[in-house]
Amino acid sequence: MPALPQPDSPCRWLVLLYQLPTQPAYLRTKIWRRLQALGAVSVRASAWVLPLGDEAREDFHWLVEEIVKGGGEAAVCEARLIDGIGDDEVEAQFNAARDEAYAELIDEAQALLAADDTGPAAVARLRKRFAQQGALDFFAARRREQVERLLLKLEDRATGQAGEAAAGTAADLGGRVWVTRSQVFVDRLACAWVVKRFVDPAARFKFVTDRAYRSQPGELRFDMFESEIGHEGDRCSMEVLIRRAGLADDRALAAIAEIVHDIDLKDDKFGRAETAGMLQLLTGVCAPDRADEQRIARASAIFNDLYESFVQS
Repeated sequence: MPALPQPDSPCRWLVLLYQLPTQPAYLRTKIWRRLQALGAVSVRASAWVLPLGDEAREDFHWLVEEIVKGGGEAAVCEARLIDGIGDDEVEAQFNAARDEAYAELIDEAQALLAADDTGPAAVARLRKRFAQQGALDFFAARRREQVERLLLKLEDRATGQAGEAAAGTAADLGGRVWVTRSQVFVDRLACAWVVKRFVDPAARFKFVTDRAYRSQPGELRFDMFESEIGHEGDRCSMEVLIRRAGLADDRALAAIAEIVHDIDLKDDKFGRAETAGMLQLLTGVCAPDRADEQRIARASAIFNDLYESFVQS
């Protein structure tokens, strides 16, 4: 009998296992749509997988609550694949799902390029959908770059910068309650620092766990699903924020935004030498037992010192 594989590698996956009642009939479709929206893939009947991470834990947590409320049963576990289906096969499933979605975007982008007149609104809508798919592209599906190239061509031709709001001033954003997802990390930490230092020193923050949270009067969402300030095209939320606040000419701030961009989007667009060290520092700041307010306070001290170093250089 051949030796069994040894489980010496770390867990890479979160697996949702569930069972639904026969009624109500719509619940099965509802849960399936939720899983599709999360970018999960099915490895067995009623067994769905996401790459291991805090956001995946949060997403599956809310889905478990929804299944249980609907009369079903559910559990989430960390998994290490040691026999049968392998990690490469699961990654291929994720990439196949994203490539299918990207293929639709490619068709639409090519149709827009073939049109005589392409307005910025149409390009903005396409960019938004691309950003939504990009957030679910965990393993860099092969068609992603093709969509990016087509969007750049559309942006060059469209009137103005597609998907971008006009630059404003910091005063335009003052007096708000700033809302974002809890368990803040790189991009959200950077945005919070920019808000407190450059936009509104008296700003208040609100941390939520509901992906579909809607803004209340006086609130402004950032770096979360369908937020007022979030990723636009290949720009991270911090890059969008500093333009909205009229801070794009601050060279020291722009340098930090390049570091945050490369950490957040993992595309090595700017290739700054400080990126790896900054990621290491912020990973330490975001200890699992540290509250969001503490994370922001500690990260802000780091961003302040980094900013001063760029000002003096």
